[in-house]
Amino acid sequence: MDAADEQNPNPGGPKPLTLKRLLPAGAPATADEIVADFGLDGLAASGPPNRPYVMLNMVSTADGHATLDGRSGPISGSADRALFHALRTAVDAVMAGAATVRVERYGRIIPDASRRARRVEQGLSAEPLACIVSGRLTLDAEIPLLAEPAAKVAILTSSAASLPASAAEVHYIRAACDGLLDLPAALAELRARFDVRTLLCEGGPHLNAQLLGAGLVDELFLSLSPLLAGGDPDDGNPTHPEALRILAGPELSPPVALELRGVLEHDSGLFLRYGVRAAPTAVGA
Repeated sequence: MDAADEQNPNPGGPKPLTLKRLLPAGAPATADEIVADFGLDGLAASGPPNRPYVMLNMVSTADGHATLDGRSGPISGSADRALFHALRTAVDAVMAGAATVRVERYGRIIPDASRRARRVEQGLSAEPLACIVSGRLTLDAEIPLLAEPAAKVAILTSSAASLPASAAEVHYIRAACDGLLDLPAALAELRARFDVRTLLCEGGPHLNAQLLGAGLVDELFLSLSPLLAGGDPDDGNPTHPEALRILAGPELSPPVALELRGVLEHDSGLFLRYGVRAAPTAVGA
């Protein structure tokens, strides 16, 4: 997404987009006002001490599609994009899996100069740390993010390899367990080495499931688009991209329990904020 997707900050321009606050009830507010009310600094301070406070941000059709034709963009609306940018503006780091970065053609995390200035005023770096999860380091060197001189990128991998030199400032967090990426260790290093207190994960579905399965997620922001996509992801037609849900891979056992914290509405779209409930501790553990 680029700066054209942002709300126009010009007071003489169009009226800023507002969302209805259904739960908790309140006056309509802009996405930036709503995210500011989350109090992310306080949540991070009271959250896990050895890793960032992790939030998933996903969009889905009403019948569960997280992508159309292989991408999330066709599902997203103006309010979802406003919340997307507001969340990015408020966090220390933004993370996505290598496939998501490649398919969505990730570029500069904060393309709008006024948002970068706002971050600096709030004591944050001008750009969030861009985190790419790539277990085997199968990354396309042509990804726009890596060609951005202002970008600071951390690659979380189990591989000992490195990418070719790029314009971006690239760091590596190498954490392996039995040949696979050790996500708990990688997030602990993000906190210790880069002081990442708040981390926004934008998918994809396999990474989301791995984070949830490892107990590394604190909140889920889910935008429900008022669309029905239909179709059968297992229809056997190779020309139909896989219609993923927001989670992919083996079933979570037990399922992860959620607690509803907020509901917003705009133009028939619903925007749900869930807390992730801690798994119950076994008796005698």
